[in-house]
Amino acid sequence: MNQRNYQKELDKLIEELTEQKRVPRLLLHSCCAPCSSYVLEYLSQYFEIEVYFYNPNIYPPQEYLRRAKEQERLINELKPVHPITLQTGAYEPDEFYRIVSGLEDEPEGGERCFKCYQLRLQEAVKIAAAGRFDYFTTTLSISPIKNADKLNEIGEKLAKEYHVAYLPSDFKKKNGFKRSIELSEEHNLYRQNYCGCVYSQREGEEASED
Repeated sequence: MNQRNYQKELDKLIEELTEQKRVPRLLLHSCCAPCSSYVLEYLSQYFEIEVYFYNPNIYPPQEYLRRAKEQERLINELKPVHPITLQTGAYEPDEFYRIVSGLEDEPEGGERCFKCYQLRLQEAVKIAAAGRFDYFTTTLSISPIKNADKLNEIGEKLAKEYHVAYLPSDFKKKNGFKRSIELSEEHNLYRQNYCGCVYSQREGEEASED
């Protein structure tokens, strides 16, 4: 079975949009400013973007606030080709703990993370559907430790359910992750040393002690 190349699929879609001289509206779920930096630089050439910052997994609350403020600052500093706006979702940590109940000891990158992907993408597609966006997607695939196949699988399933097209993505391709690091340095962005949840924080601390 051939593995899909989501970047090639996105390249083809962008080529078609460019030929049609269309600038669709995109609802972009963002996990943090550093991960969104390259994605915004790249996609704002072809889409009008509303960033949706919804991350109830982030712990502790002061970490959430710091990341939310950095997201806002980055958007204010960018000079995009097409407009970028920001919508910040509710901070609902209890909802995150509810959906990962029983998976607390799962390793990072496993089933607990997949539940977290589902939670955040489902909230994003609801916003996209209500706002009549043409597409929705997430910045999460830019991370080398995030499962792009699973993210696209979840996104495409939700697209069928909510009737909003999912933008195929694997943003780490084309040196996307490298560019995000460069942009983070240019904008002096706060780059966290763990994904966001208390479990990833704990796992990182344990690994550093070994």
